[in-house]
Amino acid sequence: MSAINGWDLLSYGFMQRALIAAAVTGLAAPAIGTYLVQRRLSLMGDGIGHVAVTGVALGLLTGASPTWTAVIVSLLGAVAIELIRERGHAGGDVALALLFYGGLAGGVLLSGIGGESAAMLQTYLFGSITSISIDDVIVTMVLAALVVVIGVGLAPQLFAVAQDQEFAKVAGLHVRAYNMIVAALAAVSVTVAMHTVGLLLVSALMVIPVATAQQFTGTFRTTLWGAMLLGAVASLGGLLISTFASFHATVAPGPTIVLLGLACFILAWPLGALVRRRRQLRARTAPAAAEASVG
Repeated sequence: MSAINGWDLLSYGFMQRALIAAAVTGLAAPAIGTYLVQRRLSLMGDGIGHVAVTGVALGLLTGASPTWTAVIVSLLGAVAIELIRERGHAGGDVALALLFYGGLAGGVLLSGIGGESAAMLQTYLFGSITSISIDDVIVTMVLAALVVVIGVGLAPQLFAVAQDQEFAKVAGLHVRAYNMIVAALAAVSVTVAMHTVGLLLVSALMVIPVATAQQFTGTFRTTLWGAMLLGAVASLGGLLISTFASFHATVAPGPTIVLLGLACFILAWPLGALVRRRRQLRARTAPAAAEASVG
């Protein structure tokens, strides 16, 4: 088939819905992923994603919307992580491991009880953005907007808590409340990306654009905006690449989006190293230049 057939697909409703979902997911996931990276909780998205499998299976079992049951169960899992970490009953890595295995096992068990096929559950594990419905697009847009508005609007407070919790307490911030907000937004982001890259790959979309943006940016705010831009580019680009490549082979959009994000990071890393070296050189020569001008 000719390449023009690929462009013709963009006029179809299912592709337009997929593009909208990819764009808003690419913006929302790094918006909260930036705070997780700052707190060294990059794998939190994976833990919540595994818990969300149970939520999806619960929706399939009861006939309810898998999206909303995944949101509810993910929120409960995210809150559980924060409470365990805060109270110190177990290490954060242990809490994540428990959610990894328990959530995934519970989802597979419930889907089997409900008589659902493995293929049905797999659409949520690895994404199925080209089959997303209008209702799911609307829910995705609303939830993504919620994540972006809160993540950007509360950026100073959330950054202060993520950077130094003791200083945040002295400054009068309610650290527990803001930690819970980050956890809740992470849970919502996971379900937002469920149809795009899938529950097992969602953490990559939350982390990789942030790591790429950090190669060039010097402040938290520029990292936040840069990560959101890169996330949207990777999501849209991965979707388009998979669409055109599918004329020659079966190429899934979710993995393509993640691999495109990784490719951007690999390309950015040497350039970022050069940028950081030039900044360090400027910082070293600035005092000497100032002394020379005074003298």
